[in-house]
Amino acid sequence: MTRYYAFNGDADGLCALQQLRLEDPQPATLVTGVKRDIALLRSIAGANGDAVTVLDISLYENRTDLLRLLHSGASVRYFDHHRSGPIPNHLLLDAFIDESAEACTAILVDRYLGGRHRRWAIVAAFGDNLTRTARGMASEAGLDERATASLERLGTCLNYNAYGESIEDLHWHPAELARLMLPFADPFDFIDQSAVPAKLYAGYEDDMAKARGQVDRRSVAPGIIVLPNESWARRAIGVLTNELAHDRPDTPHAVLSPKTSGGFTVSVRVPAHSPVSAAEFCGRFETGGGRKLAGGINHLAEAELDGFVARFHAQLSQLTAS
Repeated sequence: MTRYYAFNGDADGLCALQQLRLEDPQPATLVTGVKRDIALLRSIAGANGDAVTVLDISLYENRTDLLRLLHSGASVRYFDHHRSGPIPNHLLLDAFIDESAEACTAILVDRYLGGRHRRWAIVAAFGDNLTRTARGMASEAGLDERATASLERLGTCLNYNAYGESIEDLHWHPAELARLMLPFADPFDFIDQSAVPAKLYAGYEDDMAKARGQVDRRSVAPGIIVLPNESWARRAIGVLTNELAHDRPDTPHAVLSPKTSGGFTVSVRVPAHSPVSAAEFCGRFETGGGRKLAGGINHLAEAELDGFVARFHAQLSQLTAS
């Protein structure tokens, strides 16, 4: 029997994985990549008796390979909060899916484990831009403002590390980051005793200083920013979009980062009152998807940019005045 964990390389995927591995530290093969690399199940051959745990990648995008694994005799646990579509009814599948706006995968794992590693779930919620939920969990856990701010910073930087067109854009490979996190049952010990957080913080501050300086000068239309074709911009895109959503919560936002191969990666945020979800909006593009408040498009061709701008304002711009 081979054990696999297929997980998104962002804060939510990492912290969901961390909780499960703290509970059950048996050796397993890790399958992951940059944040936008979500078709991870195609990398797992699967065989009768294998055990696969899937974390924070859309079932909708992995349905074909999920069915293939189940039919091969592999058992699958599936934790996610993105668009799933109909969930297969199969004896070898345990699905824990919640698409509500205030859920993230690490919170679903926290529920599954009865809160035994909750501080890591708080880190993930902050990283996934669920600030209100994360602060509520931190308060219930008895954490003061200083401790809460430390977990928020860690979550933000773990999430930031996953953004990039390729692994070469990242400061740390997510699988290596998972290995370095594993010895720490408490994220505060990881912060205090590992050199990793400080290195992430330094890279984050440098990249975000550059990104924030682009907000006003790189706007191509109201609510839409196109960053320069630089590695730091590919790393900063997600956190910058989260910051804009936090600072201007009643306004829809789209940040585009040029790809070295041409076209753009797109990150979208919509207000909580939006009648159109980010997942619904982005899902109308071939490589788009997401969840209620946050979505993205893995590849938007340059020829599609004008159409994207027109569609963004036709469907979302009225939200600014509401």
